[in-house]
Amino acid sequence: MPERPALLFFGASDFAVPTLHALNSDGYALRAVYTQPDRPAGRGRRVQSTPVAIAARALGLPLEQPARLRTPEVLDRLAAYEPDVVVLASYGLLVPPQALAVPRLGWLNVHPSLLPAYRGASPVAAPILAGEEETGVSIFLMRAGLDDGPLLSQRRVPVDANETAGELTGRLAELGADVLLDTLRRWSDGVVTPAEQDHALATYASKLSREAARLDWSESAEHLARRVRAYNPWPMAHTHWKGERLRVLRAHSDASLGEGAGETFTTPDTRLPAVGTGDGALVLEQVQVAGGRAIDGRAFLAGHADWTGSRVGEVG
Repeated sequence: MPERPALLFFGASDFAVPTLHALNSDGYALRAVYTQPDRPAGRGRRVQSTPVAIAARALGLPLEQPARLRTPEVLDRLAAYEPDVVVLASYGLLVPPQALAVPRLGWLNVHPSLLPAYRGASPVAAPILAGEEETGVSIFLMRAGLDDGPLLSQRRVPVDANETAGELTGRLAELGADVLLDTLRRWSDGVVTPAEQDHALATYASKLSREAARLDWSESAEHLARRVRAYNPWPMAHTHWKGERLRVLRAHSDASLGEGAGETFTTPDTRLPAVGTGDGALVLEQVQVAGGRAIDGRAFLAGHADWTGSRVGEVG
């Protein structure tokens, strides 16, 4: 049996953690784990570690947290580990060509979309926004371009009709770990032939922003429901009501109901808060008022008797 390659692992977010655990459990020689530095985050600006840093420490693995990979010192240290292959999943920092050239078997990237579709920063949210019925995971060989390297493997899965981006990320993270292990074995054994992506079919998923998550009530209810799913858990779809921000965590469209765009009402059968849109109504299943906790729609109505007959979307 061929000797297993020595690895470095690069990752940062929750999406990367199952792959790190899978490699460790499968007995690979993980010489080091690279992730982003600890940084202040949240309202209290407390210093926080990435999920990958937390996982690596729990596993007792050597941890590197450079702010950049371009410096000679960082590049020399990376090369000193003498990795045969590097596995990367949701790392979030630029990998320079000098680093890409270090391992003899290259860098394998675990990407949560069916490349060449949805290259870029938000490949999980993008297919939800587009109303895609399926997505998946791609393992590809990295090179200097943005997610444009040759494919080694892919696996497809359906997108569930009510699935949020957070839930889909969790499913794809577990799937990605499985696909990576299988692909890495076959790549190390020399039985995988890289296949160039069809660059003419490439689409790009830009970075999510809070402004993009503001609900435009002139759009159709179906499209707004997709936005609610795609922006959960971040940046979270929102509107304004009574001059305060109202987050919409879960919602569904109902083409049989209709009021003017931005007009609020209560659904006659399910007794849930709803808003008229450009086409149909958006029924709010779970919301969060400014400074409050997430509550279901009925609990919101119980505490806000003035919901029906008002309007949303006005900052005030």
